[in-house]
Amino acid sequence: MQTPLPDYLAHVIEACDIDNSGHLADYIPELANANPNRLALAMSTVDGEIYSVGDDDIEFTIQSMSKPFAYAYVLQQLGIEAVLDKVGVEPSGEAFNEISLGKDRRPKNPMINSGAITTHSLIPIKDDLESAEILRQFMSALAGRELRFDEAVYESEVKTAYRNLSIGYMLRTVGILETDPVDIVNGYIRQCSILVTVKDLVRMGSVLANGGVDPKTGKRLLNRSVVRQVLSVMMSCGMYDAAGDWLSTVGIPAKSGVAGGILGVLPGQVSIAAFSPKLDEHGNSVRGIDILERLSRDMGLHLMEGTPSAQTIVQSHYRTGKDASLSVYVLRGVLKFTEAEMLLRILQAEPMDQSTIVIDLTQISIIHDVGKRMFLEGIDRLIDDGHTLLLVDPEQRLDHARTHKDRTLHVYQDIEDLIAQLKDAEK
Repeated sequence: MQTPLPDYLAHVIEACDIDNSGHLADYIPELANANPNRLALAMSTVDGEIYSVGDDDIEFTIQSMSKPFAYAYVLQQLGIEAVLDKVGVEPSGEAFNEISLGKDRRPKNPMINSGAITTHSLIPIKDDLESAEILRQFMSALAGRELRFDEAVYESEVKTAYRNLSIGYMLRTVGILETDPVDIVNGYIRQCSILVTVKDLVRMGSVLANGGVDPKTGKRLLNRSVVRQVLSVMMSCGMYDAAGDWLSTVGIPAKSGVAGGILGVLPGQVSIAAFSPKLDEHGNSVRGIDILERLSRDMGLHLMEGTPSAQTIVQSHYRTGKDASLSVYVLRGVLKFTEAEMLLRILQAEPMDQSTIVIDLTQISIIHDVGKRMFLEGIDRLIDDGHTLLLVDPEQRLDHARTHKDRTLHVYQDIEDLIAQLKDAEK
């Protein structure tokens, strides 16, 4: 059996591909030449499994999606209080490049340009490396591969950086910046020119989703308190002056970039990245927003739904019967997207034969709609592989015992009685 998740993601980008509205970021000459038809989607689970579809190997500049990672780096190096002395955490309600400060003369948050330039200025210099290079190395560690700068985009942005330079001089005037604003602004622009794919972004996001631990290596890269701070600011400020609408409709901490990327991170569950270059009036990817809205709605990913996620859905798995022909899965906890994906990935290991698979739902407390749909799709695929599927569901949490292909399932009340019947039938 193959998990249905890649098919679902492909369906999502196909459905969202019809929206041709928006415009390229033409105020940056190099970005004005981008292919407007590019479209990609990737998702990483909290344990590091990555699914991706579309133009998922196409590199594009990270732009403002670098802001949460630069913020995380300086928080990790300097501590939260030291960073708060320079940059606030309040939503601005203004465009990302607004030339303004809060009443206390600090940038309002690190997700707008004034806050991001200030954040860049806080990077501790070591080994005579430039600040942007330090960030490139840090983000490469998060992505699990060496990232590189796009020199053409960098040069293009530097030549037209008048507004960011104005912000830099304003910050220097009020004492927020303590060194040459030109050097800092150029470093910030170079930070934004790092090239990534959607697969890189979700790998980086998975570290945030996993509380600061790289799920692939098990190495802690960020303190848990740093991750909480970063995700909190992403939730309230990451989508600029559309942050309130984003919170109510999508409900996933996120950050966008004017090259067309959007990264969303749901703590304890998933990270999601979409890429489509055309932007709306707020500077956010039009089709990227469509994609994340649909995923949030279909998969029940809104943060305010608040159902706790399990570390594992399978309490036990064992084989029994003559020649170990019965494969028994005992499930426990809640069955929503995260757990359903985990279960389907486990079931992929079942060999394609005519064995009997028993799935016990007795200890499942909640079945979310998306969990149910994914579960039934998985059952259809197991049956297509030649298996016989038997369910133990005394609470009838599946409502009715039919699959998407309208197959009638055999449902039993007690796991021990069922196993006994199956063994008697083998004698």
